[in-house]
Amino acid sequence: MKKLLGLALGVLTAIGGFVDIGDLVTNSVVGSRFGLSLAWLVLVGVVGICLFAKMSGRVAAASGRATFEVIRERLGARAGLANLGASFFINLMTVTAEIGGIALALQLASSVQYLLWIPVAVVAVWIVIWRVKFAIMENVAGLLGLCLVVYAVALFGAAMTPYGVFFFSSGAVEEGWSVKDLAQARSNVLVGFPLGGLLSVSIAACAAVVLLPAGVAVTSLSQVVLPVAEGGGKLALAFVIVGILAATFGAALETTLSSGYTLAQFFGWSWGKFRRPVRAARFHLSMMLCLVIGVGVLATGVDPVLVTEYSVVFSAIALPLTYLPILIVANDLQYMGQHVNIRPVNLLAMIYLLIILVASVAAIPLMTITGAGS
Repeated sequence: MKKLLGLALGVLTAIGGFVDIGDLVTNSVVGSRFGLSLAWLVLVGVVGICLFAKMSGRVAAASGRATFEVIRERLGARAGLANLGASFFINLMTVTAEIGGIALALQLASSVQYLLWIPVAVVAVWIVIWRVKFAIMENVAGLLGLCLVVYAVALFGAAMTPYGVFFFSSGAVEEGWSVKDLAQARSNVLVGFPLGGLLSVSIAACAAVVLLPAGVAVTSLSQVVLPVAEGGGKLALAFVIVGILAATFGAALETTLSSGYTLAQFFGWSWGKFRRPVRAARFHLSMMLCLVIGVGVLATGVDPVLVTEYSVVFSAIALPLTYLPILIVANDLQYMGQHVNIRPVNLLAMIYLLIILVASVAAIPLMTITGAGS
């Protein structure tokens, strides 16, 4: 059981990265429009995120420090600031979207307008970040998020965000990983992220089986759960609502913490949930401000799903600023010693960096031409 719970960090990171509020709707949109013809992209993304997350976890385990902290020291303030600016802006957009996603999930369960749930959502996220231990947080949110496996069951019955690797490496420091925990780091990556990819494909597949033949165009979260309700009835619907709530709540925790991690690690502040809030005051204050800004944006009535979709586009632009520094640090003997990358890993990483660079250059033109996919 202990080994099973040891995989919770990978599960929480992957669920937050693959099935947050924007991904839930996007995967259903793709499935309802194109069937499973684009499913191969999920496989490409899973392999890429596994490659760099494993690298990031190894940096944290070998150096005893989070990846962003090492990047700031290794590459200097300018490179670190560019990385900070890009990743923090994306984190802030995603925090905003996930708070809205929690509210949308609660609306789905209660029929109460989602704007009324936003204060409840943000207070709940803050209480968990402020008071709940990291191990409890990752275990509960990660395991409840597994309720989304019902999409895979329903099927039988009827991309790479920057914050993920930073959260994963910071989580490794929170848990006190060292070189003796490299096997656990590999297990987290090789179980958690493929699971996130499986859930992502399952959501698209359910939409392809149920919504595509019916000509249903997915535009809201309520339509995302239609295939599960049709394939599994009320019990399956209850499971998927719990899963959506847990996934969006976990993603909100992950992105809020990641915002605090990147700021604290760049400026050299004391950070971590393993420290009492009074001993990491600026770390906690920065996260509180992120939540306040997120609520302020949502109060304007902006669509949380739309915010996430734009954050995904900007994530693609920022990907080279995230993954190139990780690759550089993972090859530095000073930090990694005997745990530097081997040649096949570097070759595969360079191939992915080329793909990432193409995606980064193409993101804005494609968003403009397609009207953000509309």
